[in-house]
Amino acid sequence: MANSYFISDAHLGAGDKATEKLKEDKLLSFFDHAAKTGERLFIVGDLFDFWFEYRNVIPRGYARILAGLSQLKESGLELHYIAGNHDFWMRDYFPKELGIPIHFDNLEYTISGKRFFLEHGDGIAKDDTGYRILKRIFRNRGNILHPDIGVPLAKWVSSLSRGHTSKKEFDDSDYILRAQEKFQGGFDYVLFAHLHHPILKTIGNNIYLNLGDWMKNFTYAVFDGSELRLEKWNDLNQK
Repeated sequence: MANSYFISDAHLGAGDKATEKLKEDKLLSFFDHAAKTGERLFIVGDLFDFWFEYRNVIPRGYARILAGLSQLKESGLELHYIAGNHDFWMRDYFPKELGIPIHFDNLEYTISGKRFFLEHGDGIAKDDTGYRILKRIFRNRGNILHPDIGVPLAKWVSSLSRGHTSKKEFDDSDYILRAQEKFQGGFDYVLFAHLHHPILKTIGNNIYLNLGDWMKNFTYAVFDGSELRLEKWNDLNQK
């Protein structure tokens, strides 16, 4: 059986030109690897540092990645995008132009008889009340801000969000509790993102996993039909 891959939190556009070039190069080499060895790819949120989409306007600067996603789809790979907290205002560009479905809350999926629960993870922590309110505002389809206002606003909020997360002491206890709830509901694997810390914990016969990020860790998960692993991408060795 071909592999199923899971990635998150590249936050493309967050860094300087050299940093973004490195991230894009690594992602594109990973896409090539997934196309050759995979059956499906799940993007578990925040591929971009912000995505603020209008009916006829999308953010500039992501041409290589969007082309890479299109090529993956054309190669026959099944793709899914689970929206994250930096995917402020996604409309229909991904499903209509790229053929990639968007899942705005979570995704339940079965592979080789194993049940997966996928969720970006924003709002799980009990102290994320302020963010949950902000999420309702930015996910509101009635938002009619002009792009010259909406895009800079999205960039500003994205930088605030990253800054707030980076200053918080790491604690995934609320994530573990949510994973345990899902295990009790019959799921075998629970995958989150958002925390930017790669984690894999075996809890009983189940696995709780956080994907880390593609800013510093360049980690991803792979399921080969029998085993779920957390790995680090090294494009020099794995092309």
